[in-house]
Amino acid sequence: MKDKLQEQIKIALKNIGIKADSIVLEHPSDLKMGDYSTNVAMVYAKQLKISPKELAEKIISELKTKSIPDINFISKIEIAGPGFINFYLSHDFFVSSVKEILKLKEDWGKNEILKGKKVMVEYTDPNPFKPFHIGHLMTNAIGESVARIMEFSRAKIVRANYQGDVGPHVAKAIYGIMNGGELYEGKDAGWIGMQYTKGSDAYDTDEAKKKEIDEINVKIYNRSDEAINIIYDWGREVTLLAFEEIYKILDTKFDHYFFESVMAPLGEKVVRENIGKVFDDSDGTIIFHGEKYDPKLHTRVFINSKGLPTYETKEIGLTMTKFEKENPDLSIVVTAIEQGEYMKVVAKAISLIHPDYEKRMKHITHGMMKFTSGKMSSRKGNVITGESLIIDSMNVVREKVADRELSDTEKDEIAKIVGIAALKYSILRSSLGGDIVYDFEKSISFDGDSGPYLQYTAVRANSILRKAKDIDLPVNDFQIPEEITELEHVIYQFPEVVARSWELLEPHHIATFLTLLSSTFNKFYGDTVILNKDDPHTPYRLALVEAFYQTMKNGLYLLGIKIPEKM
Repeated sequence: MKDKLQEQIKIALKNIGIKADSIVLEHPSDLKMGDYSTNVAMVYAKQLKISPKELAEKIISELKTKSIPDINFISKIEIAGPGFINFYLSHDFFVSSVKEILKLKEDWGKNEILKGKKVMVEYTDPNPFKPFHIGHLMTNAIGESVARIMEFSRAKIVRANYQGDVGPHVAKAIYGIMNGGELYEGKDAGWIGMQYTKGSDAYDTDEAKKKEIDEINVKIYNRSDEAINIIYDWGREVTLLAFEEIYKILDTKFDHYFFESVMAPLGEKVVRENIGKVFDDSDGTIIFHGEKYDPKLHTRVFINSKGLPTYETKEIGLTMTKFEKENPDLSIVVTAIEQGEYMKVVAKAISLIHPDYEKRMKHITHGMMKFTSGKMSSRKGNVITGESLIIDSMNVVREKVADRELSDTEKDEIAKIVGIAALKYSILRSSLGGDIVYDFEKSISFDGDSGPYLQYTAVRANSILRKAKDIDLPVNDFQIPEEITELEHVIYQFPEVVARSWELLEPHHIATFLTLLSSTFNKFYGDTVILNKDDPHTPYRLALVEAFYQTMKNGLYLLGIKIPEKM
């Protein structure tokens, strides 16, 4: 609808003698001001040397002429203030929107923006031998949502997970395992994470132990020590299997798993082949002078003095592999914002080697999750892991439904679905880039701005639809009431929100919209008798409830959130 109206305004302006590249249309917060509003008359009035109100009148006159087709979905156009043009959608439009939702079902909200395009999204990226921390939880929620939003725009999505199975963190964990005084057989990923913490503390506080860990690191790369190799292979398998269990809970499946151990030699080969062209040899250390190409960039080491590839070099190997394997039209990487600057340097280096990759790479960053005690360190003993946060969230939801007349299986399923929703919504409700302050109690509330609130509202709507079936109320051939409610004025906007979320790669627009839609539905629910056999408008109201439920189902899917049968 928005695109159609924008095109018609462009045609009207063209008939007046103005070429408009873009038309800004917004939804007024007050429905009394219409369903759409534009400031286009104030933007272009100077070109004709007339007042914005005069241009607004000319635009409206053009829109009302026979030369502009398909204007029937507008019931009224008004000028407001210094020259805003407000558009009021017709009664028939809102009714047809409800019918369209019921017809399209799972396809409601989809568009053709990315049809025929392949997009690879890399996200989550937990490292074997370390805990699945909160950053991985955030990256997973954002990456999965971005992938689903682009799928709704008809893109072919390839999901990728890049994991650091070599590097200093692995050496620290293996040092902890070898010096912990315990047998590692039978231990789980949580125990391995504790050994990593011990090894990390030893590295930071004892020079002799630091040297020993550095030597272990070299042996891991070279596979030169059989005892270390056995521990490494065991620990890698245990932690990767533990991550798979978390992915299942988060409803994520990956098409590709990339590992640093494989990417490192590939990247090193590329770097060494480009010494003197892109990279410089500084006494055996291979570096890239980013500031030579952009003053905002800086120098980074790609191969250190010990001859080992750094994260930057592995990143080059990864990027080359992605394009060789899948050749995506767009390759997106989701990481914490603290990796933003080094990723810019890597991207510049890659662009000098493969200029054709430059415009096909996109880096999305997110801020940190903070608690009352501030940012949590990923290598100190007081860390709150992503896994523990998932478990805590599910346990609290389980307590909230403990007294309800549900089976234990139903309670466990609700705890899982609602607990995950609480976390994902808390992450996705805010715009990307900034830190979020996680409020545990608010996140699991069934009232207000939370994932469980959205689920609860959707479950309420579905319950109404089930009751209608039980009492044999008709759901077709409806008689339309004269008054259109606020719910119709909001629900039709969903496809616009999906498109905007893709264009900006910002899932929070969907979260915000669903919160508004839920609030509007609950007002409709409180003001309206929906199930009334004697009311000829009941079938239409049921259709509206079904349209709402479908919109919530599709929208929550885009956030990676399921709707339970009961709550």
